[in-house]
Amino acid sequence: MIKYTLKCDNQHEFESWFQSADAFDTLKASGMATCAVCGSASVEKTLMAPRVTSKDDANLSTPANAQEQALAAMREHVETNSEYVGMKFAQEARSMNDGDTPERAIYGEANREEAKKLIEDGVPVVPLPFVPNKGTN
Repeated sequence: MIKYTLKCDNQHEFESWFQSADAFDTLKASGMATCAVCGSASVEKTLMAPRVTSKDDANLSTPANAQEQALAAMREHVETNSEYVGMKFAQEARSMNDGDTPERAIYGEANREEAKKLIEDGVPVVPLPFVPNKGTN
């Protein structure tokens, strides 16, 4: 895992974790690396200092500021009160919207084309500002 300090074209600065440097580049190229504040897809890495840690350092999963605390609370709420449907998200969301299956709170994954088509078709969906834990329910 690697943490980058990022800045969007609206000058919002934020930090985000990525699986690797290549993962950031892939997400950026696909337009999936977006500003945590305004959603802009024009995001760049900024100058950052390396961090050397020791066993005595704070737990990295502990939210460091109010924004991270809010995201952690949102994540906990979504993952506690929704069903993870994985890569079947677009299919499940569309099926509920069409009345083919009962409505329920779900979260999962969709590629950019699937998400765009859902929005164009008026299916009520919203991107999550975090990578979900898979199958926590």
